[in-house]
Amino acid sequence: MNVPFSSPSSLVVSVISHGHGPCVQALLEDLARFSAATVRRVVLTQNLHEAPPKAPAAGWPFILQVVKNERPAGFGANHNRALTSATEDFVCVLNPDVGLGGHDPFAALTQTAALQGAGCSYPVQLDEHGRVQDSEREVPSPLALLRRRLLGRSETRVDWVNAACLVLPGAVWRDVGGFDERYFMYCEDVDFCLRLRLRGLRLVKAPVQIIHAGQRASGRRLNHLAWHVRSLWLLWRSPVYRQAQHLLTVTPATKGTIGAP
Repeated sequence: MNVPFSSPSSLVVSVISHGHGPCVQALLEDLARFSAATVRRVVLTQNLHEAPPKAPAAGWPFILQVVKNERPAGFGANHNRALTSATEDFVCVLNPDVGLGGHDPFAALTQTAALQGAGCSYPVQLDEHGRVQDSEREVPSPLALLRRRLLGRSETRVDWVNAACLVLPGAVWRDVGGFDERYFMYCEDVDFCLRLRLRGLRLVKAPVQIIHAGQRASGRRLNHLAWHVRSLWLLWRSPVYRQAQHLLTVTPATKGTIGAP
């Protein structure tokens, strides 16, 4: 699954920490060890007060910019601010609890994102036990949620992918305008992917894997559940969601289809 690629292009990576200090330290060390030839710059946004990451003795092999928020901001707002002036060829939105699995996924991700008609590229996500996670999802309509949550039916379409690891050409990121900051948390990646597809761009799976051990907090914390419900309501009332209904009916993407529209 992990194919060697060359990477002549530049990449900036945006990471947000919500008190994820140990995870961020491990991720930066992974990036330094495996992705020094691919990653030019990392923007780390500390959404909560915490100690800065500790640099290795030789220093970081990429530019590390640490942004300390005086007040916590939402997922989309933080990434938008981190990437607002990016001049690199490609941008990456990356979760702090991601592991690279002993290799550099970004050479393949940037080359895949550079394919004609690609809006973004994404890797296969594995959990810490090597099981494939459900990062490719059907748009969360009320009917789809009913089938998934209550009837236990699996999804067969790839309408959107989660934003634990997305790589986009910088020009596409600027054209789309980043994330919609009205989504404080949850559904911003649904909206973002739908906006890419409404522009005729594809979500393309790259032949690489990452480790993503994240857990959904919306099922455990009331504030996260409230954010999730609010974001779903915002999504369902949005023009993006309404416009996408025709698109998803006419050109449904199928799970397992690399580069499906």
